[in-house]
Amino acid sequence: MKHEGGSCFKAKLAIRDTLDVVGGKWKLVLISVLFNGKKGFNELTRDAGISPRILSKELQELEINGLVTRQVMDTKPVTVQYELTEYSTTLHEVLFAMEKWGLQHREKVISNKV
Repeated sequence: MKHEGGSCFKAKLAIRDTLDVVGGKWKLVLISVLFNGKKGFNELTRDAGISPRILSKELQELEINGLVTRQVMDTKPVTVQYELTEYSTTLHEVLFAMEKWGLQHREKVISNKV
């Protein structure tokens, strides 16, 4: 995609903003796991394959950015459920595009090894 003048700066700024919110190894993985519905903390740890300490940090950042909600359940012991917000659906196209590219890339890498 070619940009003219100030639009190149705006494009770089927009990409940087996006990476600030969903960048890193885990945030998009967690969002994709939560697209299947509410999950408890331990479920997310298991399903995403992430340590509890890192999961806690990542969920907190996703919550600050309005992508995940946290609901403390009135149970004993206390449990917490995490769910995507309506706003998080704006990332659906991004995730789909990344999944599509990742599958194509994996095929390319595997076919080049043969």
